[in-house]
Amino acid sequence: MATETPPGANTDRRLPSAEEFVQVQQSAEFGELRRSYRSFAFPLTIAFIAWYLLYVLLSNYAGGFMGTKLLGNVNVAFVLGLAQFVTTFLIAWWYSRHAAEKLDPKAEAIKSRMEGGA
Repeated sequence: MATETPPGANTDRRLPSAEEFVQVQQSAEFGELRRSYRSFAFPLTIAFIAWYLLYVLLSNYAGGFMGTKLLGNVNVAFVLGLAQFVTTFLIAWWYSRHAAEKLDPKAEAIKSRMEGGA
């Protein structure tokens, strides 16, 4: 039975106290991290919900428009429905890039400082 430490596991880390969590939460650095997340996530979430609701409303109340044939049996509703999937994946990809470039480094710096006690 192997009892090796998994690769990348830090056995020297410590658990921060509740006071340290509160102190970090009130810090300017944590506020910047939160602002960076919210300034990306909230507008994009609102835009996607609006786009989704537009699709639903058009499907319910603009049947003639949605039934307009574009190519053969492909109509506007089908194209907009596929666009829902495309935008979902694009948003996920875009958020992944944003998190890796802007959020993760800041969060990792805060985490390592708290666990290391520095």
